[in-house]
Amino acid sequence: MKQRSLAAALLVAAGMAVPVVTAAATGAQADAALCGQYDSTQVQGRYVVMNNRWGGNAEQCVDVTGSGFRLTSQKGSKPTDGAPLSYPAIYGGCHYDNCSPGTNLPVRIGDVASASTSIGYGYNASGIYNASYDIWMDPSPKRTGVNQVELMIWLNRQGPIQPIGSRVGSTTIAGRTWEVWQGNNGGNDVVSYLAPSPISNFSFDVLDFVRDVDNRTQVSTSWYLTSVQAGFEPWQGGEGLSVNNFSLDVRTR
Repeated sequence: MKQRSLAAALLVAAGMAVPVVTAAATGAQADAALCGQYDSTQVQGRYVVMNNRWGGNAEQCVDVTGSGFRLTSQKGSKPTDGAPLSYPAIYGGCHYDNCSPGTNLPVRIGDVASASTSIGYGYNASGIYNASYDIWMDPSPKRTGVNQVELMIWLNRQGPIQPIGSRVGSTTIAGRTWEVWQGNNGGNDVVSYLAPSPISNFSFDVLDFVRDVDNRTQVSTSWYLTSVQAGFEPWQGGEGLSVNNFSLDVRTR
């Protein structure tokens, strides 16, 4: 999620966002409703849930639960050949100076022994959207501002949308086959992994994808992993989408 000028925003196909502004909701207890453009709150004493309606002015609300969130209102609409409306998500790490409680991110990739994560998605919704991880890397230990490389993992795609850039091949990671896409959104490089069919529950080591990105880009073990996020990018609709559970455990050597 990145701050962009209007001109840059018009270049983005997906995967972009703007900084989460710490709103009054930040630090609130779970089971809250977030409707402000950049409202966020903490859950489980470990993660941050953010509304992050960066791409439009129409109403969007998420109900925060003890283990995730549910998209309850989404009134906007965007053309499918451009950027999405938002990225409501849950994350561990630091995003525009809004760091999750007790996180050890940013951490140098070479110092990461494992970065285990799991997600449980609910797709009881209509509309045009993706369900995706958004993983950020930079040559410096950034806690704010734009990271240089974005790794997206699309676990579901509904409607005529596609990752940024063009398809460059396919690969097998975490026991699954993925389409690989590469491009630039006007502010950072993006490598995306698209599942051929929807995945509702997924557990994996972030490092497995990071190593593949390392082979394709300038990312190296001297770079830093800054945040691991999971949520949705809606273009239209999406009310009822949910993250039912999320976990992240980054262990260092």
